[in-house]
Amino acid sequence: MSPRTGRPTDSPKRHDTRIRMSDEDIEILEYCCKATGKSKADVIRDGIREVYAKIKK
Repeated sequence: MSPRTGRPTDSPKRHDTRIRMSDEDIEILEYCCKATGKSKADVIRDGIREVYAKIKK
């Protein structure tokens, strides 16, 4: 059996981060996921990149 498992990717996700969220934050996140068809992780990554782009201007 191969030592590598899962799908091959050009952008491996090796780090985990945990956050605490309010009920309201969860509702907003779930709404965004349903509206965009993206996963929670993808919506959060997009948000991080959006904030980073604003800071870098």
